[in-house]
Amino acid sequence: MALFTSPSNRNVTPIHQDRNLQIIIGITLMAILGIISLNPAMPTLAQAFDVPMDQIGLVIAVFVVPITIGTPIFGMLADRVGRKKILVPSLLLFALGGVLCASAQDFHALLEWRFLQGIGAASLESLALTLIGDLYIGKMLIPAMAFNASMIGIGSTLFPLLGGALAGLSWRLVFLLSLSAVPLALLVITKLKLPKQQVKTENFALKDYLKSTWSSIRNRHVLGLLFAVMCVFMMQFGPCFVYIPMFAGSSLQAKSEIIGILMASMQVSLAFFASQLGFFAKRFSEAQLIKTSFALFAIALSITPFVHTIWLLFIPSILIGAAEALALPPTRAMLARLSPNDARAGFMSVNAMAQSVGQALGPIFAGVAFSFWGMQGVFFACAGFAVIAMIVVHALMTPYCHLKPSLSHSTELYVRR
Repeated sequence: MALFTSPSNRNVTPIHQDRNLQIIIGITLMAILGIISLNPAMPTLAQAFDVPMDQIGLVIAVFVVPITIGTPIFGMLADRVGRKKILVPSLLLFALGGVLCASAQDFHALLEWRFLQGIGAASLESLALTLIGDLYIGKMLIPAMAFNASMIGIGSTLFPLLGGALAGLSWRLVFLLSLSAVPLALLVITKLKLPKQQVKTENFALKDYLKSTWSSIRNRHVLGLLFAVMCVFMMQFGPCFVYIPMFAGSSLQAKSEIIGILMASMQVSLAFFASQLGFFAKRFSEAQLIKTSFALFAIALSITPFVHTIWLLFIPSILIGAAEALALPPTRAMLARLSPNDARAGFMSVNAMAQSVGQALGPIFAGVAFSFWGMQGVFFACAGFAVIAMIVVHALMTPYCHLKPSLSHSTELYVRR
């Protein structure tokens, strides 16, 4: 595990023991808790409120809409008034929304409270990435992002199990998991140490802020990174999350329990390879890691149609997890490094928007491929798209392909009080 030293304490400390990073990981886990823990409870919710399965998806949709709209708004506000002043109310609102969802007596009320909870969740993921960019510099940025990604993989594996177990007792208990955001908010207030913000709120000019943020984004390297983020989530939410389970069930006659283990193996692979990213980062540039991830996507998806037993399907599943681990921490680290100090939260919110676009386009692209070429065509078309994405990323990021992360202050974590 990568190491860091703090200016106030020159003793070498494992990065995963840094209290700041532990709190940030908690914020990240809250961001994914609102959806992932609820997925196993969807049939129970449909039965409890007597709604058809084609409508129960609204429980997810009304949660995601305010996140998509609110992320850039909260990013701008965090740059203006401070990270904690946005984070703490967001965490408390997330917890309150969960409690109100647990008390809902009809489906309409549940949707209203889920929308409220989504407002609370809107700032969490992008601000967690922003905080890592605020605190870590040099070659410590990738290990911090990698540790964050590995915890996402672990959380994505455990939260569905926890949500399913609680749903077996009562669907209301699943929503009460959000109460864990309350002690996290207290930790943010009392223990999270952040650099002083550079923006002077009394002189804040929205036009200048937006102009500065846009000028930072309108850069071929930034556009290449945002394109990479979008494509990774297209791969994840199209062929990986939708059509691999369908292929396992319809073509390989796998039981739902085995399919669940198969999907969990992606997240376990993500967590493992993300934990080893420090090793890879010493030998390859960030751009090379990102391009390699698309090569792994292409290989995994192209071999999937030739798999004839469910157990062999674990091979592409593990490759997909590795691809995500090689792509997401480097792209986020590079975006954090390229972001302006006085507009980092707004800048990083664009990453979340690119992620949302990918999540929306992935199932659409895969669905179009399915309508033309069937199940096998989905995987071949998406593998071809991964190759195209690799070429585009290479073209946009050529100057970065042979550069390692800057080694200036490479082992220091600055906490400016």
